[in-house]
Amino acid sequence: MKSNLLTRGVLMTAVSTLAITLSACGSDSSAGTGASADTSSSSMAESSATPASSNEPFGAGCSAVPADGEGSFTGMTDDPVATAASNNPALSTLVKAVTAANLGDTLNTTPDITVLAPANPAFDGVPADALNALLADTAQLTKVLTHHVIPGRLTPEQLAGTHTTVSNDQVTIEGSGETFTIAMDGTITGMQASVICGNVQTANATVYIIDQVLKPAAA
Repeated sequence: MKSNLLTRGVLMTAVSTLAITLSACGSDSSAGTGASADTSSSSMAESSATPASSNEPFGAGCSAVPADGEGSFTGMTDDPVATAASNNPALSTLVKAVTAANLGDTLNTTPDITVLAPANPAFDGVPADALNALLADTAQLTKVLTHHVIPGRLTPEQLAGTHTTVSNDQVTIEGSGETFTIAMDGTITGMQASVICGNVQTANATVYIIDQVLKPAAA
C-alpha cells in the first residue's frame, strides 16, 4: 500500500511539473510572436508613410520658381495651366506669347495635358527681330505654342519618346530619370533643349519647364 501511494505521488508531481513547463513555453512563444508582429506592423507603417519622390518637381531650374504664393509649386496646383503660369515670374514671356495668340482660355479648359513650357531665358535666346515677328504672326505663333502641348499628363517615366502634339505634329524627347533633352534640330535657336524643372503640377496639366523654344517641323 505504501508503495502504491508513493508511486501515485511521484506521478502527480511529474505531471504537475510537465504542465507548468509547457505553460511557460507557450507563454514565451506567444510573447515572441507578438513582438515579431508588432515589429512587422511598425515597419509596414513606416514604409507606407515614405513619400514617393516621383510626385515632386525636379531639376536645377526649379530654384527660379517662387517658394510661396500663387506662383509656387503648391500655389500652381489648384489653378489651370495658363493661370498658373501667369502667376510664375519665371514664365512671364511665355504668358505674353500665349496672350498674343489668344490661347489662354483654350489651355485653361483643356483637360489632362502636358506642357513643355519655355522659361524666360529660352525666349531671350531668340533674336529680337525674329521673336517680335513671331509674336505679330498669330497663325504661326499658335502653331509654335501648340507644338509645346501634348495630350495626356505624362509622368517622368512616360516622358521619353515620340509624342504627337496638339498641333498634330511630333516632338521627340530623350532621356530618363531627371535628365531629358530635345535634339537641336527641334528648336528655334538650333541648340539642344533640356528640361530644367520637371513634373510641375497644375489643375489640368503637368508642366516641364525647358530652356529653349521648340520649332515645329514645318516652321
